[in-house]
Amino acid sequence: MREHMAKKKSKKTAKKAVKAKNAKSKASDDKASREDKRMIKSLMSDERVLTESSDAARELYNQGVYGILKDGKVQLSLIEALYLAEKGRIEIRSESNRKMRLESFIRKAKKLEPNFWVRYCVFRDMRNRGYVIKTALKFGADFRVYDRGVKPGEDHAKWVVYPVHESSVLTWYEFAAKNRVAHSTKKRLLIGIVDDEDDVTYYEIRWTRP
Repeated sequence: MREHMAKKKSKKTAKKAVKAKNAKSKASDDKASREDKRMIKSLMSDERVLTESSDAARELYNQGVYGILKDGKVQLSLIEALYLAEKGRIEIRSESNRKMRLESFIRKAKKLEPNFWVRYCVFRDMRNRGYVIKTALKFGADFRVYDRGVKPGEDHAKWVVYPVHESSVLTWYEFAAKNRVAHSTKKRLLIGIVDDEDDVTYYEIRWTRP
């Protein structure tokens, strides 16, 4: 009788162990599935990165205010793509459809865009602070930045931003030209100075009347 009870108890224990193992395996699969859903496939092409056509990709544009929406896909700048890849939101592939390591992507981006890393440090810092930051090439600046909680189309950008490394030399002529751009577009001028540790310090410049 005791032997029978021991065998019965042993079977129950074994069943519980199998159930626990299956539950753990299912949880692991579910987690992997969720991670796959969050990771948006994208392709690097020349100086842009183009996402797949999916609801998750379009959410980057609609909710995150990243890139430009074209034919259901989101066209990202190299800087936007690197930021999203670092955050684990997108997976970047080369034109040969091979997954790119971030180090390889950064090396290629540096060759394609002058001052890429300094500009990226400012972009990343602004995004991490909760600001929407977009290109401002048509204004003659690197970036335009919207106040917190404001998206493009809801109001105008508040600042134009020029990223500069701390070792760079800015002449008074260059400084005055940047100030004129900000003044003519009715925006405030921000100089984002990036140090050797990639930390950013901002200086806001405004016009004053004597």
